[in-house]
Amino acid sequence: MRQHLELGQFLRKRYDGFLNESYVRHEISVRSTDYDRTLMSAEANLAGLYPPNGEQVFSPNIKWQPIPVHTVPQSEERLLSFPRRDCPRYEVLMNETEQTEEFLNITADNQDIIELVRNKTGLKTTTVDSVWSVYDTLFCESRHNKSAPDWVTPTVWAKLHLLKDFGFRVLFGVYKQHEKSRLQGGILLGEIVKNITQVAGSKEKQHLKMMMLSAHDTTVAALQVSLNVFNGKQPPYASCHMIEVYSDENGSLSVSMFYRNDTSVEPYSLQLPGCSLDCPLKEFVKITKLSISEDRDKECQLPSIESNKEVIITLAVAGCLLLVLIVILFVSIVRHKEPLSSRGYRQIINQGMPEES
Repeated sequence: MRQHLELGQFLRKRYDGFLNESYVRHEISVRSTDYDRTLMSAEANLAGLYPPNGEQVFSPNIKWQPIPVHTVPQSEERLLSFPRRDCPRYEVLMNETEQTEEFLNITADNQDIIELVRNKTGLKTTTVDSVWSVYDTLFCESRHNKSAPDWVTPTVWAKLHLLKDFGFRVLFGVYKQHEKSRLQGGILLGEIVKNITQVAGSKEKQHLKMMMLSAHDTTVAALQVSLNVFNGKQPPYASCHMIEVYSDENGSLSVSMFYRNDTSVEPYSLQLPGCSLDCPLKEFVKITKLSISEDRDKECQLPSIESNKEVIITLAVAGCLLLVLIVILFVSIVRHKEPLSSRGYRQIINQGMPEES
């Protein structure tokens, strides 16, 4: 909560003069996943972004004002929660990822840690891409001044940290990253690009100035992988990926991106591969289009057994029809020639033998 309050205060300073000092509901839209922690993060952030002033102070004892945060039930979340497990093709890609040389080598090199985690935690299933959750739990506890178990030595901690970062890469990259992006982070990227282009293409004055999304470390990672700017490390608490649209004096639009994952330094500039830091909007749309699926449901489909049966049946029927056609054609040719042959045979009989009565 303190970290997000500080992030909100940072955003207030960064966009001061762009966003109204007092909260104006038409200027900002806030959406969160339907988890207590992400909803609370958004609310703490907004407390720093919009401290109440003047008429917005509804109680002198509370330096806070309620600001809407929208969400949908977890079962209906299609935009902010990744990885989405509703895609058969993605599951195939994950299985194939586990057969890659890099994955197998990492597994072999860290088998001792994997076995240690299994024995010490009692988890029945521990793999390279799941053991990171143990690190995540230990990290959360350490942030709240809890002591780590005795078996978590500095060496073990370092290896768990390595596996944790690799686990994030496995989810969205390592193998066929581009295709994974189209099925995962490209969903969010597509929504962002759509909103940017709608605002840019509108001739009317835009009241909406900021869209704030409160989600998860995996959400940030999925988005950054789809943009090909992911640094390979788990996004820390209160990380913020900013996508900003600028208009110059001539009305030309450009897109700039920044990543804030460290409060001790200014946000890092992120450069979209194939474009400049201040990427022209048209180029931004063109480049990102490769990571955005136009029909994700179709791309997620796998050839089903029934479909294969239909193909086989269709080919068999076509083959039978072709065979029947050939037979009919052959019979027609034979019948066409048969009368000539029969007349010739009768003529020979007639010439050499008397006619029968």
